[in-house]
Amino acid sequence: MSNLPAKRYDKINDDSENIGKQIVSYFLQGLVLLAPFIVTFYILYQLFVYIDNIIDLGIPGLSMLIILTSITAIGYFSKTYLLAPFFVYLEKIVTKLPLAKIVYTSLQDLFSAFMGDEQKFDTPVLVVLNKQSQLKKMGFITQTDMSNFGLEEEVAVYFPHSYNFSGNLFIVPKENVILLKNVNASDAMKFIVSGGVTSVEKKADIVRNENAENGEI
Repeated sequence: MSNLPAKRYDKINDDSENIGKQIVSYFLQGLVLLAPFIVTFYILYQLFVYIDNIIDLGIPGLSMLIILTSITAIGYFSKTYLLAPFFVYLEKIVTKLPLAKIVYTSLQDLFSAFMGDEQKFDTPVLVVLNKQSQLKKMGFITQTDMSNFGLEEEVAVYFPHSYNFSGNLFIVPKENVILLKNVNASDAMKFIVSGGVTSVEKKADIVRNENAENGEI
């Protein structure tokens, strides 16, 4: 190899380096494609195993089927006269217990916000945090009426954290809120949680401070 001309030797080194870069590039591309599938199915599998082991009936999947069917049935009958009074009575008992009331009502509002009939995280907005630098933060309006707190011109905006299942609640002036119309709430949530990596398919209609004047917020 040392007897080869210098140019040919350099060409071989360059070709080897390019091949190495291509292999690494292909590996990373494969990882990007496969990792989300693998992690998703792994989480679903672990969830399946956890639920299925709550009641060990010796038949894989039977316990999970019974639990999911029971939850669905309770959801259906809770809207009928059969179980509705029972849940109303049970709720009254729980809300009379000091500590249980705080935990129960907080969890009830949280689940209702995400999955109930009155979902809260359905209005994505931009909030101007600094008018001079035009620094903005994306979040969701959760309360438009703060009059119970003596705040007539403010709204409650929840800001989820990126790569986390937590967030912060800010009370901000209505004039600082910019509605993001034509943006799906789930797309906005994915965009925030992913740190802005996920793209939004539909272009947003930015509706600025006139929302407060028109009474839309």
